[in-house]
Amino acid sequence: MSVAPLPPQYAQLGERPFSFYPAIFGIEHNEWRFGRATWSEIEVRNAKSGLDLWIPRRFFGEVSPVADPVVIVGLTKELEFRAGAVWPRQKRVIEMPPAPAGETAAFTPPAPTGAGAIRLESPAEQRVGRLILATLAVLAVALFALVLVTREKTVVPRVSYTNRDQAFLELRYQDDYHAVIHRLGQPASVRERMGSAEIQYRVLDYPARGYSVVLMGGDKDSLRYIGAMDREWNVIHFVQRPDGRDTAPLLRSLRRF
Repeated sequence: MSVAPLPPQYAQLGERPFSFYPAIFGIEHNEWRFGRATWSEIEVRNAKSGLDLWIPRRFFGEVSPVADPVVIVGLTKELEFRAGAVWPRQKRVIEMPPAPAGETAAFTPPAPTGAGAIRLESPAEQRVGRLILATLAVLAVALFALVLVTREKTVVPRVSYTNRDQAFLELRYQDDYHAVIHRLGQPASVRERMGSAEIQYRVLDYPARGYSVVLMGGDKDSLRYIGAMDREWNVIHFVQRPDGRDTAPLLRSLRRF
């Protein structure tokens, strides 16, 4: 028998136990460890009974990224244990004879009771099913968060601004009070406010242009342009800071004063 290495996603499990999903039909305890491998099969050992099984590689699927409460190894087909080996499970269908002409066959299967009741799903399978659903939910939330972060960085502010005066687009982060005055002229009014962490804000109002310019800094000498707001105090322009982040979140969190 030619020895072959385990695939990387299985080899990294080492001696750690795992469960199959779906569980192998005919074996009650669904906890296994990897053993040897050939180019066509992989050996697994049942952690409780010590049963060794050789399973064709083509039946192995993905490994779950979540290991709580147990690592899950997927199977591409439902398997069953019979005659000392595993085989693709065959679901037997019993064909009922047709009812005589003019008669309607009515059959109500008896409810399973007592020792003869068939357990349709074991607790281990229920736990594995819940684990897979939880994993899918976590992946969906992570993907949604990634989309939001990407959109925050790349999408322009969700404001429809139609004013013809767009001189603010020439302003940059390094522009101070005097640079803004040089480009836009004297403002109709100037307002100042001290924010959190000793951050100072200065707002230059240009009602004839239809917007206000916002400066921010640690003191009056370090105030720099961070963006412009329209008459409704919506963000219509923001800039990129030296650290690579943009100023849009700062402007959206700034209350009108």
